[in-house]
Amino acid sequence: MNIIVTCEHGDNTVPARYRELFNGRDRLLNSHRGYDRYALFIAKSMADKLSARLFFSTVTRLLIDLNRSPHHPKLFSSLSGGLGADEKKRIFTKYYLPYRRDVESRIAAAASRETATFHLSVHSFAPVISGTTKKADIGLLYDPSRLREKALCIQWQKSLQKTAPLLRVRRNYPYLGRADGLVTYCRKIFSPVLYVGVELEVNQKTMKQYEKQHHILCEILVSGLRSGLFQR
Repeated sequence: MNIIVTCEHGDNTVPARYRELFNGRDRLLNSHRGYDRYALFIAKSMADKLSARLFFSTVTRLLIDLNRSPHHPKLFSSLSGGLGADEKKRIFTKYYLPYRRDVESRIAAAASRETATFHLSVHSFAPVISGTTKKADIGLLYDPSRLREKALCIQWQKSLQKTAPLLRVRRNYPYLGRADGLVTYCRKIFSPVLYVGVELEVNQKTMKQYEKQHHILCEILVSGLRSGLFQR
């Protein structure tokens, strides 16, 4: 099986050309709206442990969101949305297209050999969003109509509950697995036989609680994932 790990919101870097656009916006850039804190660390660690190909972006999602479809109304943020059409096209061509094409090409190459791909897209979420406290440590997002994804996530959840019973692991929470995103886009292109896509959501509060034990949490996540990937 071809295994890839992606991280669309790895950091909050602002390219030099657009720094003026973000003047005085440090607080926003450092929030969950700017990037997914800890996500890139998790993605790198899990990719290494799984011997998987890693794709990631460090450009802030406030410039362009690589986890949105090309025509999604929130592809550009309130800060970058006011840019002219030519500048938006420049951003789209330089940062969005290469990333999405690289991921899609990797999956397509495997599919051409009739090899299935497991795609893990890694994200993190803020413990409190719009005044609502999120009641989970780990979220496993998938499309319930794609049976391999569903079975994998059920087994992954069971394994995590057994090895780390204090972790609150929920499926299709804090978001639905069929919401707009890179994984959802790939499902439209590749059949369930050749593509299995799951989004991992980790609570930023949970990562903070683990402090210097982040690698342990990643090992727990990988161990549970393996039980789902290689179940008979």
